[in-house]
Parts: sequence; structure tokens; C-alpha cells
Amino acid sequence: MARKSLRDMSGIANTIARSSSTSAERVPKTSAPALGALQGSLASIREIDPGLIDDWGPQDRLDEFTAVNAEDDDEGFEALKNSIREGGQQVPILVRRSKAAEGRFEAIYGRRRLKACRELGIKVRANVQDVDDATALLAKGLENAARRNLSFYEKARFAEAIQAAGHESATVRQVLNLSASGHSHLTKVTQNVPSRVGDLIGSAPKSGRPRWTDLAELFLERKLTEKIALSLLAKTSTSSTSDERLEALIKEASKRGTKVSRGPREITPMDGVVIKASRGSVSLSVKKSGTSAEFASWLESNLEDIIKRSYTEFTDVNSEDDK
Repeated sequence: MARKSLRDMSGIANTIARSSSTSAERVPKTSAPALGALQGSLASIREIDPGLIDDWGPQDRLDEFTAVNAEDDDEGFEALKNSIREGGQQVPILVRRSKAAEGRFEAIYGRRRLKACRELGIKVRANVQDVDDATALLAKGLENAARRNLSFYEKARFAEAIQAAGHESATVRQVLNLSASGHSHLTKVTQNVPSRVGDLIGSAPKSGRPRWTDLAELFLERKLTEKIALSLLAKTSTSSTSDERLEALIKEASKRGTKVSRGPREITPMDGVVIKASRGSVSLSVKKSGTSAEFASWLESNLEDIIKRSYTEFTDVNSEDDK
């Protein structure tokens, strides 16, 4: 059977958008336009041994079952597990057949429900759909949007993971329902806040873009390095929440006031291309010979337009205050 693509997604998407669950399971309210799509999906719902289901795709939560997010997830997960124990699993997870192993499945979304059923020792109700990677990614993003419980930083890391998996920026924006500037806000954080620092802080569900941007700026201004940030976080109370860890780090780093000394930087993103950044300027050089010759010729013809577009995007990002 051919796997469904994004063009075939409308019915599944309607079902997903109406099938969110909070801590406890809720039967989704289905409007008339989505009724046919939901009924069509019911034929694909099966009960599957959780041991036959593997995780799939970019991570959308920060270590959701680890100590990093203990204050955010433990209570909600226990409520979910109790709800399934007492009333059964009302909302199916979404899976597809594994391409790597016969008889196994890949979980597109619903990892909390899957874990709950696994711990309860029962089979999990799953909607089995043959979908391609792009459609599965969109489904995962739609379900996240319906849950509305990914923090700003989790969205940022999810967006980063999607692109790291080889998807275009346009796909990231579609999956997370972002504008170009909204995506840039997320990217600013992941490009400047080291992932190890973010892992130690956690999801910080009550902290939105402004506080994470403040932290990113501290790294940009060289008031923080990864080593210093990790050292400061190691001194925070083990009972503090992720929001409290973020606030403590920003407060302590802001007290320092002095920049970490750093000399000129030189980056070579590819053969023949060198970017130099010093205190007073940023320069780019591309060799017109060797492997970079064709790129140098193309860049020479297009550089003015690239700079203008980049500057327009820069001004848009810094003048808007959206997503």
C-alpha cells in the first residue's frame, strides 16, 4: 500500500485536531465536517502489544519521563495512567508499520499513552496509518498544537530536530504553525543556548520567548559560556523547577556584567568558504578556484539579493512580536 502524503492529510488532520487529550483522557468532540474522516479512521484502529511499538521522529518533548521535567510531567502522567486504568484508553495513538522490521510499528504520536499502557500491562489502542515521513511529521505537529502543552523551549528544540532530520524550514513552519519571524525567534534560542544547558534547565513551561531570548542574549553578549552556565546550574537546588532554574541562571549571569573574552572567530562551513567575525566586522571570502569555483560565481551574481532579503527578514523579526 502506498504511503499517504501531505496532500492526502486533510481527513487525518481533522481527526488529529479534534483528538487531543489533557492529563486525563477525554473523548474528542467531533464536528460534522470531521465525522466522515473519523469514521474512516476507526477501521484502522487496532489493539497492539506496546512491546511491538518503537518511537519515531524528532523529539517533541524534553526527556518527558526524566527528572528534568519531573515537576511538569509526573503528576499529569499518573493522572493519565489512572484514567486509562479506570476508564480505558479513549483516544488512540497514531502508528505506522515499521519499514525496518516486519510485524513492528512506529509511534508517530501518543508516547505518554503508550508508556501508560506499557506500565499497566495492557494493549494500546492505535490508529494504524500508512503515511510517509512528511505526513507523519505534520500529524505529530498537529497533535502537539491540539494539546497546546509544548513550552516555548520545547518548540524550539522540536523545530531544531525537524531541520536536523533533513526537512526544510517551510516544513518546520507548517508543522508548528509558525510565521517566518516566529521560527526565527525559536532558532535564535537554539543557536545560542547550548543544548546541554537547555537539557539541565528543562522545558520551563511558564517561561515564554522573552526569558529564553534574554538567556540567548547573555550567550551572545559573552556574559555566559557553556562551562560557566553548567557550573551555575549545578549549584541550583535539586528541588527547583525548570522555570526557577532558568530564572536563577539569568539572574546570576546578569550580575556578572563582564563579557567573557573571546578573540576573532573563523568559520569554514565548506571548502573554499571562510567567514571571519571580529569585534569590529564580519567578512566572507569564497575562493574562485577549486571545489568552490561554481559557488563563488553564483554567489557573486546573487549576493546583493541575498543580503537584501536577509536584512528584510532581520528587520521583520526585530520589529514583530508574534509567536
